[in-house]
Amino acid sequence: MKKTVFTGMATALVTPMTPTGIDYPALGRLIDFQIEKGVNALVAMGTTGENATIEPEDQTEVIRFTVQRAAGRVPVIAGTGTNNTAHVIENTKNACEAGADAVLVVTPYYNKATQNGLIAHFTAVADVSTVPVIVYNVPGRTGCNIQPKTLAVLAEHPNIVAIKEASGNMAQFMEMMRLCGDKIAIYSGEDALTAPMMSMGCKGAISVLSNVVPEHAVAMTSAALAGDFTEATRLQLSLLPLIDALFSQVNPIPAKAAVSAMGFGEEILRMPLTPLEEPFRTKLFEEMKKLGVKL
Repeated sequence: MKKTVFTGMATALVTPMTPTGIDYPALGRLIDFQIEKGVNALVAMGTTGENATIEPEDQTEVIRFTVQRAAGRVPVIAGTGTNNTAHVIENTKNACEAGADAVLVVTPYYNKATQNGLIAHFTAVADVSTVPVIVYNVPGRTGCNIQPKTLAVLAEHPNIVAIKEASGNMAQFMEMMRLCGDKIAIYSGEDALTAPMMSMGCKGAISVLSNVVPEHAVAMTSAALAGDFTEATRLQLSLLPLIDALFSQVNPIPAKAAVSAMGFGEEILRMPLTPLEEPFRTKLFEEMKKLGVKL
């Protein structure tokens, strides 16, 4: 297997915002909080970070800031994907220059692609990237699914080192493990399935949940990595109500409400996303309190 970017728990960071830009003081506090709670990596400007509605120059600055604030304490993975291959290449070059340790590239959305198109797309990005590439499969959001045989082709590229698999299809994940598990790392992109996926060889998770309860999320992946799947399963089940609340409306709407209530900036999202509605807000805060989160 190629060198793994991280094992365990990576947080797909929300991006605190002001009415006119990025709230860097709040982002800095969130980064420190995550690292202090033991996360193993950070993702800046992923889809949870609202990269689709943030200008490229601001995306690069957020990545640069995250790298500098992390200061080598954990790897920083930069989200660089769009549905335009040329833009992804440019974003990836900028992320490499900004000091990212790896890039996370989502499948093209709306225009989508054939399986051959996906191979061409990810290969073109991996060919120019100076850091490892993690491909990101989330067909529920993009309408475009990486099939296991396609991943097997991509796994042969020396610079494609992992996949964030968020299809929610366990049969597909198992086929990916069968075909590629000894060639690349596979990470859970579904917070509700992290422990089951790790029981079959998944190396960890890239998580929305860990924005809110990083210590619980880290404990779950740490138990799984230690082979204690009884404890990992117990933690997974205990976290399901909060996970449900965090996905009660479109991600990252609930996550932004949660971190704002925790003191990490205002609850400001870029349209077309709008603030969390009732009764989802009340339920989210109830579940957070049950797990000891101070609001």
